[in-house]
Amino acid sequence: MREQLKRFIQQMEPNSIAIIPAAHEQTRSYDTEFKFRQDSDFWYLTGFPEPDAIAVIDPENKKAPYTLYVRPRDPLMETWFGRRQGVEGAVKNYKADKAFSIEKFEGDLPKLLDGHDKLYYRFSLDKELDEKILDYLHPQRVRRLKTAYPPHTFIDPTIILGEMRLHKTPEEVEHMQTAGTIAAEAHILAMKKVKPGMNEGQVEALMEAYMKDKGASGVAYNSIVGGGANATILHYVENNAPLKDGDLILIDAGAEYKGYASDITRTFPVNGKFTAAQREVYDVVLDVQEKCIEYTKTGNTVKGRQEYSIELLTEGMVKLGLLKGKTKDLIKKKAYLKYYMHGVGHYLGLDVHDAGRYFTDQQARNSKPFAPGMVLTVEPGIYVPPDDKTAPAKYRGIGVRIEDDVLVTEDGNRNLTSKVPKEAEEIEAIMASKSRK
Repeated sequence: MREQLKRFIQQMEPNSIAIIPAAHEQTRSYDTEFKFRQDSDFWYLTGFPEPDAIAVIDPENKKAPYTLYVRPRDPLMETWFGRRQGVEGAVKNYKADKAFSIEKFEGDLPKLLDGHDKLYYRFSLDKELDEKILDYLHPQRVRRLKTAYPPHTFIDPTIILGEMRLHKTPEEVEHMQTAGTIAAEAHILAMKKVKPGMNEGQVEALMEAYMKDKGASGVAYNSIVGGGANATILHYVENNAPLKDGDLILIDAGAEYKGYASDITRTFPVNGKFTAAQREVYDVVLDVQEKCIEYTKTGNTVKGRQEYSIELLTEGMVKLGLLKGKTKDLIKKKAYLKYYMHGVGHYLGLDVHDAGRYFTDQQARNSKPFAPGMVLTVEPGIYVPPDDKTAPAKYRGIGVRIEDDVLVTEDGNRNLTSKVPKEAEEIEAIMASKSRK
């Protein structure tokens, strides 16, 4: 049995059962589908890579606490769409205690649920499965048959899984380090190859091709490649504009390796040389990023780091002349939101915005403290809209974000993406090297 599954079972409440569905293939358009990507919770617990499966976890069943319902082997379908593990493969290769064809699940549902007090299940993730479970439970509750004893309490399994996924094992850290290194090397490649006249899409293509060539399954999210004023759009993904001499380019791109994500942003000059104005904004953001990386360690909190980033960036905006006034007053009025409108970072893991709570109470008063095994991004930024007439003219249209992936350790932290340079002089040196020619 997979180690993550063992730990999940240990935390389930007595006399409970869990139903965890796999993802389904998603239509891209008409009769074509997006490339399949497994549901992260299902993958975390089972490692099973195929769609349309269901994991049933029943600790009370001593002979078969872990059952998989999967697509059966089908020579015709496999000829068209690829090989399947089938029932035999689910047991042999993915350590299920028992496995059955997915067609049997609905008929088996009554005997699976009957006699359990609690059901771990996440509603609204799989609407069709929601209906199957509710269609069984509702009449049983109304009729109150002596022969049926369905669960009376529903528990979202992410209460357990979110906390588990938040603290990475050494094996997970190793996968994330590989994802980070691959993405870092792709960013270095971009620095070597970018030049005026290229298109944003060409940069995206060369980076993503490199990631796959080095073993990544693909990108961890839609890459952001924004030249000039496009860098002031936080989630710019069109990536189809020409890169102009004198502009900055902001690249936010990460690799996925064995299901785990990396997430890196670098901003650098298209022509290889920062202008004085670009450098002024860049240095402010870099200083804040380095200080927030240092802050990402045990003893500090997620909320505290966000407040720290706001204070530092607000001071920087005053220094640049983007804001006028006392830092404390500007923060109280949230004036910084005009140029810095996002969080300084997020959890990272199987998902680029990974599972786990940021606060320990519902009122969001007590922030989660950093702990060893957590991986978080650190990504402050300043974005000056091109039409912002209140900003000094030299800064208009400049967007700068710098992002790294940081592992919290017992004695501090480790930057998983430090391989890609971010000091301005280092970037300019790479871009001036012969390898760009």
